[in-house]
Amino acid sequence: MDLPRRFALCCFFSFGALGLVRATPPDFGPNVMIFDPSMPTSQIQTAVDTIANQQVPNQFGTQRYALLFMPGTYGTSDTPLNFQVGYYTAVAGLGSSPDDVVINGSIDVYNQCDSSGCVALVNFWRSLSNLNINVTNPTFGCKTGEFWAVSQAAPMRRVHIIGLTTLMDYCTGPSFASGGFIADSEFDDSTVVNGSQQQWLVRNSKLDGWSNGVWNQVFTGVVGAPAQNFPSSNQYTTLATSPVTREAPYLYVDANGHYWVFVPSVQSNSVGTTWGGGSTPGSSISIDNFFIAKPTDSVQKINSALAQGQNLILTPGIYNLDRTIEVKRPDTVVLGLGFPTLVPSNGGVAITVADVPGVKLSGLLFDAGPLNSPVLLQVGTPHAHKSNPQDPTLVSDVFFRIGGATAGKATISLVVNSDNVILDDIWAWRADHGTGVGWTDNTADTGVIVNGDDVTAYGLFVEHYQKYEVVWNGNGGTEIFFQNEMPYDPPSQAAWTETPGVDGWAAFKVANNVTSFKGYGMGSYSFFNQGVNIYAANAFEVSATLPASSLNDLLTIFLNKAASGGILNVINGTGGSSTAANPDTPVTVVSYP
Repeated sequence: MDLPRRFALCCFFSFGALGLVRATPPDFGPNVMIFDPSMPTSQIQTAVDTIANQQVPNQFGTQRYALLFMPGTYGTSDTPLNFQVGYYTAVAGLGSSPDDVVINGSIDVYNQCDSSGCVALVNFWRSLSNLNINVTNPTFGCKTGEFWAVSQAAPMRRVHIIGLTTLMDYCTGPSFASGGFIADSEFDDSTVVNGSQQQWLVRNSKLDGWSNGVWNQVFTGVVGAPAQNFPSSNQYTTLATSPVTREAPYLYVDANGHYWVFVPSVQSNSVGTTWGGGSTPGSSISIDNFFIAKPTDSVQKINSALAQGQNLILTPGIYNLDRTIEVKRPDTVVLGLGFPTLVPSNGGVAITVADVPGVKLSGLLFDAGPLNSPVLLQVGTPHAHKSNPQDPTLVSDVFFRIGGATAGKATISLVVNSDNVILDDIWAWRADHGTGVGWTDNTADTGVIVNGDDVTAYGLFVEHYQKYEVVWNGNGGTEIFFQNEMPYDPPSQAAWTETPGVDGWAAFKVANNVTSFKGYGMGSYSFFNQGVNIYAANAFEVSATLPASSLNDLLTIFLNKAASGGILNVINGTGGSSTAANPDTPVTVVSYP
């Protein structure tokens, strides 16, 4: 798609009361589009609609975009700015506060429809962040409101939405959806409609109401969250505070038109947003201290910049890596714009992080290459256990894909060896549809392995891997919200057996030598669709010597009567089975042991 040049790398203008002055933007490449309030709404509308028309149906395409809005107000009550967000599109404001960028309109994701109906089950890989939406679309009929009908890998962060927000597109049926993740956001003047969303995590936000739960709605550090209610017809897991958090770094522009990346501070036992009561605590890094990489840049050039002390921005596109990107310095920021996609071309590791504290990785998509990689992202080296609890490493909005877009193989997607790492919105997906999909085609043992101690994870979505999907070997870990679908495609029980006498593989394995671990709101679902009975003995396996009530609010689901087999126990031989006898019905364990 050849967009007019005025939509790419647009100059800044004087914005009157905002006090912004003309400046030359950094060269983010042609697929980062910067809009400012002096542009006519019609001009912006044409640009964003052109991208949406391409990207809404473009599930496995190669195009990537970031749409960035300078501080100011866009649209009016008479001429609102309303547009859709498709695949591989990141929409973000460039203010220091979400309220610095106001959209009078809506930024929407709707169901996708085919002959079987309209659903949001594959609305992946898109994001919305750092802006205010004053919901304005009075002529939209049923679709009046802010619609964010998404599934995995579609985070909403640092937004302030005033008006109706719905996570379900209820205007076309059957409207199934499988999200989702919200953090550091505020919703005013309307209840958020959960609707058909099977599960959702809301972290450190402020709500003006929440409509309902389905299977696994989890709230942590949320003002206005529903009360704890598990098990029930509205299943809520609610934690008053989040134990340790670090918000994702973000790009902003100061009053002089200079670009910075803001790095929020670590918080402990936190509640609500970082910005609602004033400026977000943290520090700024000048854009001059970043190497801004393009997909045409070699890994050697990227590593040279990192070695010389630069941070790294990866602009939109596909990066075919002939060697590993090596992050060796403490406090390095690696920030992706527009879902840059990293593909190891020769069976290597895409990124390694050394045994250093404070690294921030955010906004990245890892795609396994045609030759098997042992791991796609490695944080720390084995057995090092190096960290600084006051300066934890952050892995935020980082997603992994084995097959789907292209044939790919990787034994493990993410390995965390360092201590005191925060994982915040991870989707590791062995593809169940697309290109190169099959039991012996897109092979992948495990999505996430945690070897470090005191690792905290919010929002682990790990699906379809062929052995344990998550293995947790570290002590002192905390997992808040886990969503899993077991692999659909084991051809036989013999091909999918953990050990003689134990059918299948647990979705989440806490090693027997782990003495302390906490888990909240954890679900595993089955849909074995090969026409033979496939069973998993347990969804969760943990050491029975863990302290009482280490794991809380666990569930399994048998997804569809067209499937076979099921999950025989929730955890360690307890909790009952989910099979064709009880489809779409949570089988629960409130606490274990």
